[in-house]
Amino acid sequence: MSCSGPMSNARYTLPMIQLPRMCRGTKPYAEAVERTRALVTERIAYWSQIYGIPYGRIFVRKQKTRWGSCSVARNLNFNYRLGFLPFHLADYIVVHELCHIPQQNHSDAFWALVAEAYPEYKTLRKELHSYRF
Repeated sequence: MSCSGPMSNARYTLPMIQLPRMCRGTKPYAEAVERTRALVTERIAYWSQIYGIPYGRIFVRKQKTRWGSCSVARNLNFNYRLGFLPFHLADYIVVHELCHIPQQNHSDAFWALVAEAYPEYKTLRKELHSYRF
C-alpha cells in the first residue's frame, strides 16, 4: 500500500507501515510503555540540556491520533508506539515536543528551533506519515 491523500507527494511515496496495537493491562503493553519511557526520558534529558529548555513531567500513554503533545505546565506526553519507530523518527518527535515548551505553536520560530537539531525535519515529517497507529 502506498501513501496517498493530502500529505502525499508523487515524487515521495512510501509504503504504509502498521505499528503494533496492544491492549492496556497486558504484559506486552506494559513492556512497550517502559521501553518507550526509557527512550524518551534519555532523549529528553539530552535535548533539554542542549537547548536549555526545562520540562515538567513525562507521560507515556496510549494516544489514538498523536505521537506526542506538550502542556502549558511543561509536561510532555508521548505515544507508547514511539518505541516501535526507527530511532531517528522517535528522536525527532522528542525534539518537536520539547520545542513546543517555548513555542506553543507551529510558527516559523518553532520550526527554526526544531531545525537546530533536525534541519531535515520536513523529510522526517513525510517519513513519519508512512507509519500508522
